[in-house]
Amino acid sequence: MTSQETRTPEEKEYVTGLEKGLAIIEAFGIHNEPLTLSEAAQITGHSRASARRSLLTLQALGYVQSDGKHFRLAPRALRLGHAYVSSTALLRLMQPVLEGISERTRESSSLAVLDGNDVVFLARAATRRSLSTGLGLGSRLPAHGAATGRVLLAALPPEDAALRLKRMARQQMTPRTQTDVDELLKILADVRVNGYALCDEELELGVRSIAVPIQDAGGQVVASMSIVASTRRRSLDNVLGSLLPELESARRMVGAML
Repeated sequence: MTSQETRTPEEKEYVTGLEKGLAIIEAFGIHNEPLTLSEAAQITGHSRASARRSLLTLQALGYVQSDGKHFRLAPRALRLGHAYVSSTALLRLMQPVLEGISERTRESSSLAVLDGNDVVFLARAATRRSLSTGLGLGSRLPAHGAATGRVLLAALPPEDAALRLKRMARQQMTPRTQTDVDELLKILADVRVNGYALCDEELELGVRSIAVPIQDAGGQVVASMSIVASTRRRSLDNVLGSLLPELESARRMVGAML
């Protein structure tokens, strides 16, 4: 074990207990059900004793509830997500923009960011004829197969994007899902040239989506904005001819405000 004297300044500032508590909170999202102590320990890789201390601490703070056997997140946990949403100017700016896109196109639109190997949806405007994907705030999709993910991966340095693709699972979600690394790298190269990404029935059969990058004042890509539609309603030509201009117009408007 590293002694106090040989620890780096960064290591001395690191709070292991906080890390373990946050890992327990994330475990609920991975399991999508109440957790037993054993399940919490297994998912986080912590010992049962460590997992128990974290769960009991979170329970004492009001973030976790228990019936004696199972633990579940309490409503107080919503404060963590709300703190992020309420403190991020981009989200406040984007919500009316997405609602305007959906009102004009009668299709659902979303804003997403990259988190590890997934994209996480932070804002959304859904129409009554939304698709069966059932995306909501905080929903995650594998980056390699999502139009939003491809935009965000393409914004990374090419060597970083290649390394991330090689390390991720690259699930085959439909028969059309592209999982080959070399082919995905070609797709990302096209995204860099074209300025948009397409997903044609790769996440869900019968569903097409298109996404563009959102850049800050310094030109750095900070998020991805997308529109999703049914293949019954929108051909690829229609997606490119009708939906892409909507995204491009909104992207320019947002870019001028950031």
